[in-house]
Amino acid sequence: MEEQFGIISQLRRASLSIPSNIAEGSKQSTDKSYASFLRISLGSGAEIETQLYIAKELQYLSEKEHDELILELGEIMKMLMMFIKKVA
Repeated sequence: MEEQFGIISQLRRASLSIPSNIAEGSKQSTDKSYASFLRISLGSGAEIETQLYIAKELQYLSEKEHDELILELGEIMKMLMMFIKKVA
């Protein structure tokens, strides 16, 4: 049970990292700096993806829950990539 809560905690931290880095980056003085924070957000998305696969393998998530979350995360990652291209 402890491991399950470890993954949940890690997922929460990574999930909060995405909007937090977007917000922090928006206060940067250059587009290059902002893009750097957006890339950090993208990295947090990759971390979430990995954690979701681990959670599925450990059967903390059903196949359906996992697939739905991966699809939603994919949309967020696409938006981030488009935002990075626009800013960089």
